[in-house]
Amino acid sequence: MEPTTPQEACFEAGIKFGTLYHQFAGTPVSPASAASLETAMEAAIENQPFCESVTVDVREEELAAELDGRSADYTELTGRFMEVEMRIDYEGSTVRTSMSMEGDYPRMRVEEVVE
Repeated sequence: MEPTTPQEACFEAGIKFGTLYHQFAGTPVSPASAASLETAMEAAIENQPFCESVTVDVREEELAAELDGRSADYTELTGRFMEVEMRIDYEGSTVRTSMSMEGDYPRMRVEEVVE
């Protein structure tokens, strides 16, 4: 059975999330560098085919709380420090996706598929 266009669009979204998370997880980040990291992540993913938009929010308050009382001025980026939304357009099917924490796990989900 051939995949449908919406299924292929969802697959494309998964590729983008895998790239975003595994390329940037572990990157040194601080509240002062959060905005520039957001911009770099968005630009990197928007370069990929079929990606219409990406919004990355590095949660600066959570970073500051993590760093409070530590000797270092930065920590490693993980899913608990970011929220992400993406819109993928593949051959007329649009997929809206998101990533946010669900308990202790950064959950990536398909929010909506429009044909």
